[in-house]
Amino acid sequence: MQNKSETIKLGYLVDILLRRRWFIIIPFCLSMIIGIYFALTLPKIYSSRTLILIQPQRVPTEYVRSIVSSGVEARISTISQQIMSRTNLEKIIEQFNLFSGPEYKNIFIEDKLATLRNNISVDVTKSSRNRDTDSFSITVKGKYPEKIAKIANTLTSFFIDENLRLRETQAIGTSDFLENELQIMTRRLEEREEALKLYNQKFMGGLPEQLETNLRILDRLQELLSEQKSSLKDAKNRLVEFENRIPPELQNFPLISGTNQTEYLSNIDQIKERLASLKTKYTDRHPDVIRLNKTINEFDSKMKNKSEGTEDSETSENSISYNGTYTKQRKGLKKEIKILEEDIAKLSDNIRYYEKLVEDTPKREQELLSLRRDYQNIQASYSSLLKRKLEAEISVNMEKKQKGEQFRIVDTARVPEKPISPNMKRLLLFAIAAGIAIGCGIIYLLEFLDSSFRDAKTVETFLGLSVIATVPVLNNPKIDRKHKLNNIFSILSSLLSFFLLGVLFLLTFYGVERTIEVIKNF
Repeated sequence: MQNKSETIKLGYLVDILLRRRWFIIIPFCLSMIIGIYFALTLPKIYSSRTLILIQPQRVPTEYVRSIVSSGVEARISTISQQIMSRTNLEKIIEQFNLFSGPEYKNIFIEDKLATLRNNISVDVTKSSRNRDTDSFSITVKGKYPEKIAKIANTLTSFFIDENLRLRETQAIGTSDFLENELQIMTRRLEEREEALKLYNQKFMGGLPEQLETNLRILDRLQELLSEQKSSLKDAKNRLVEFENRIPPELQNFPLISGTNQTEYLSNIDQIKERLASLKTKYTDRHPDVIRLNKTINEFDSKMKNKSEGTEDSETSENSISYNGTYTKQRKGLKKEIKILEEDIAKLSDNIRYYEKLVEDTPKREQELLSLRRDYQNIQASYSSLLKRKLEAEISVNMEKKQKGEQFRIVDTARVPEKPISPNMKRLLLFAIAAGIAIGCGIIYLLEFLDSSFRDAKTVETFLGLSVIATVPVLNNPKIDRKHKLNNIFSILSSLLSFFLLGVLFLLTFYGVERTIEVIKNF
């Protein structure tokens, strides 16, 4: 057989194919029939797709800035999760009467939900320039073209409506949050204003901006104090000079405030009452008690001496008369001294008060600085919140008027005509290759097992002998009819195989419905 294979030429191959054409035609026809059968009986899976464009907000961001912080991908993912939820899928199954055939009677609802969930996909497309999401598609797969197209359009509407709702809800939520924070910040600002007001009222006069005034007042008070002290010193000197001018014989006479003896006696009675009052509080050794006792004893002694003689009486009368004038002048000086001392005391108190104010000024300045800093910080926060609140209100109005970022349908879902599964092109190629391969394999096997000689040249090659003569095939009418019928059936079978190939080709590229229409029209 190896020698035979070495002598094979193109004519020999053609002769083999023609002689054993049935082993090519029959397997090829069977392969086409099987391919058509699978093309008609295999479950068809269709796909319907909706393309959605992400349209930016219509108002320029330089004028109105959106407060929707979530990104497009995050919102698409959120809405996708809502679509894939059990509640929403059950509504879709009920709305479109999915999985209602008898073959789905014993299938659990969880399996139906899982199947539908696997048949729905959301694919995001990013821009090649800035890698931002600019579009996405919703794809629904299933056996029923009309239903999956309706489901895809329903999901698209859900996506668009839910996106608007999410954006508006987020914008309103942000605006409400800013409103609450603004109210809180307003209360805090009012509290700080009230605290600052109370602080200014409480420490009025000792505030940092009043330091210069306090220093000037303090200087003026110190000048007045110096003048009053000088006046007090002069008054005391005049009192000393006045007392030094009293005659020696009157210096030891008790000095009283009256101008006659009656007043003198009245003063003695007051001294005695004062002494009695002091004795209720103090002992006899108390300085005031001793002084008053001494005054009373001197009075008794003087009154006793007065009754002893005329000379003493005259002296006493003169002393009492002179003492009235002296007492009046002395009282005036002492009153002046007392007033000056009171003024000095008041000035000293005022000086201490203003010195305390000046001393506490740095402390007040620090405390006031802290209060003002808190107030300014809160005021800045309030202004920032107020600005963002106004921007949020504008953004909410923009979202309500649907001027913000939106989803716009570019391609609506249509009823698919050609299934995506099974892969008809692959099925077509497999059927053609299988038919040819099986036929060629059978022919090769038969030729390998066939040891007969078909021509003289093969005999010469195999035996190495020259062929002297050949006997041609002798045909009779019966054999001729058989050959003619064989040729006719071969042609018809070839035409059938090409017809089947054409049908499978139409099924592959045009689908079942259009193929049936083409065949009917043909």
